[in-house]
Amino acid sequence: MTDVFGDHQARVRIKDLLLRTYIGIKEEEINNQQDVRINVCLTYDATEAISENRIESALNYRTITKQIIRHVDGNRFALLERLTHEVLSIVMEHEAVQWAEVEIDKPHALRYAESVSVRLEAHR
Repeated sequence: MTDVFGDHQARVRIKDLLLRTYIGIKEEEINNQQDVRINVCLTYDATEAISENRIESALNYRTITKQIIRHVDGNRFALLERLTHEVLSIVMEHEAVQWAEVEIDKPHALRYAESVSVRLEAHR
């Protein structure tokens, strides 16, 4: 089958990864785990994965997700900005990733607000 499209820039989204961690600076936040919702969007060149139709040719987003879970689950972070940066660093460790954006929501962090979030991005 001839490919008429050329290069294939894939956009992968990991949506609403819900984890529990220690996040914050107040005593109740330091002593009690809270929910965080993590969203990752990344791009990579999927040309080889598409043409070969083999898992070895694709970016393994399951591995990335497991690394994020291991790093965040039950760990301690003072600032949402730091947590977001560390998750973005995990994603960018994968050489195939060309661009990534991470947004982390901390539900009910502010009175009357559903959540507060921080979003960071990086590219090669």
